[in-house]
Amino acid sequence: MTLGSARRALPCLLLLVAEFSSPVRAGPPYVTDDPEPTDTGHWENYLYSQGASTAGQTLRAQAGIELNYGAAENTQLSWSVPLDPNPGPGGMGVVWAPLGGGVKYRFIQEDEHGWRPQVGIFPQVFIPVGPLDRGAPVTELLPVWIQKSAGPWTTFGGAGYTLSSGRDKRNYVIYGWALQRQLTGKFSLGAELFGQTRDSVRDRAATAAGLAAQYDFSRLWHLIGSVNTGVVAASQSDRFSYNVALKWTP
Repeated sequence: MTLGSARRALPCLLLLVAEFSSPVRAGPPYVTDDPEPTDTGHWENYLYSQGASTAGQTLRAQAGIELNYGAAENTQLSWSVPLDPNPGPGGMGVVWAPLGGGVKYRFIQEDEHGWRPQVGIFPQVFIPVGPLDRGAPVTELLPVWIQKSAGPWTTFGGAGYTLSSGRDKRNYVIYGWALQRQLTGKFSLGAELFGQTRDSVRDRAATAAGLAAQYDFSRLWHLIGSVNTGVVAASQSDRFSYNVALKWTP
């Protein structure tokens, strides 16, 4: 994932958004997403930088803004806008930046005293923009995410089907699972495993692993970040990638 960014192996997952301050919630900086929408009438906004080193390429970075709004009970509206889609000489070198939007809807609530998890869907559309947008696919992601919490621990994940148009492109499946712990009242740490099946006639399926953390300066301001590395087909997809963001939750 995430999730259409510099991380070629997971073009959609990098745009998924939620909060994981107390009570523990998931989403960025994880590539794997969760079913929990933004609280009704509230926002979750991100100013982010992310990048990846792939086969034959040095580290490429991009910046952007993600906006998420709790439009109704159990319903979140999401938008993502790249800030540097057409860099000139000395620019950030975006391969192609996804202009995205989607709706997250939670249709099963978690039983806090039992085993029932919360479950939601998060259909999204990503449109490539930037200097290398010609030939890049418009993608549509149709995932299902589940989550269960127990004390300071939260586990979440799921899978989705991605429709990808374009020459030599294939529809493919993305998947991921994460485990997170609230270590203190302000600091969370977790790990995840995520990947996807083949997305073109030339590529292979890819899997990566990562570590992610969040520090809450206050109820409004948070710093989040993650680092990831490929464990299957890393040479073609994700040798190293990062995601760091300043999150504002009014």
